[in-house]
Amino acid sequence: MIKKLEKYSFLFQELVKRDFKKKYKRTVIGMGWSILSPLLQLLVMRLIFTQFFGRNMEHYTTYLFCGNLVFSYFSESTGQGMSSLMGNSSIFTKVNIPKYLFLFSKNVQSLINFGLVLIVFFIFCILDGITFTWKFILLIYPIVSLLLFNIGVGLILSALFVFFRDIQYLWSIFTQLLMYLSAIFYSIDSYNERMQELFLLNPIYLHIRYFRKIVIDGTIPSVWFHLLMIADVAIVLGIGCWMYKKYNTKFLYYV
Repeated sequence: MIKKLEKYSFLFQELVKRDFKKKYKRTVIGMGWSILSPLLQLLVMRLIFTQFFGRNMEHYTTYLFCGNLVFSYFSESTGQGMSSLMGNSSIFTKVNIPKYLFLFSKNVQSLINFGLVLIVFFIFCILDGITFTWKFILLIYPIVSLLLFNIGVGLILSALFVFFRDIQYLWSIFTQLLMYLSAIFYSIDSYNERMQELFLLNPIYLHIRYFRKIVIDGTIPSVWFHLLMIADVAIVLGIGCWMYKKYNTKFLYYV
């Protein structure tokens, strides 16, 4: 795969550039929306949920931002990745190139957007009185983990979308449900131990919790917590790669 990426590096770069231009075409502030959109979401969530969930919670704005930051990246990356094959069918039906390049280009675009918002997040941390420590370096782990997880989910969704167009509507409903199950604006501390363990079955909550542990609590998650995240990534990547390999030629007949 690495050799193929090197071989098609020019095409890959052009795909990333094209995706950026297409996304922000005819917008006034262009890439500024990558930062403004999650900030506006954060503002709305803070105005609505502070009175209900954040009255007695220290650093509630940062707590919200952690959840919104991670979930927005996941939602954008997988949502765009789902249409990566269908949106480029006119290319790979005429030229024999690795089809996963289209998905990777979408993920690079989402990763850059995430990086821009992450800078703003760190500024918010300073304003919220968060103490920066060497442990912040460990945030690389959930970022890389989430990147790979998004790629895995994108591989699965884009493959399914070729055969079942209904998947876009089902995914929209699922992501909305997932948002409420990811404890973005509330804490799970009030739940019993059994219920709290069920939240760990949600991969997105794991990544959000990792961010909060490092940034707000200043603690490093346990080893098994890291292993659980690795397991989630391995499962979705494995399924996604298998689907692309199995249905590689069939994609041409359904686009």
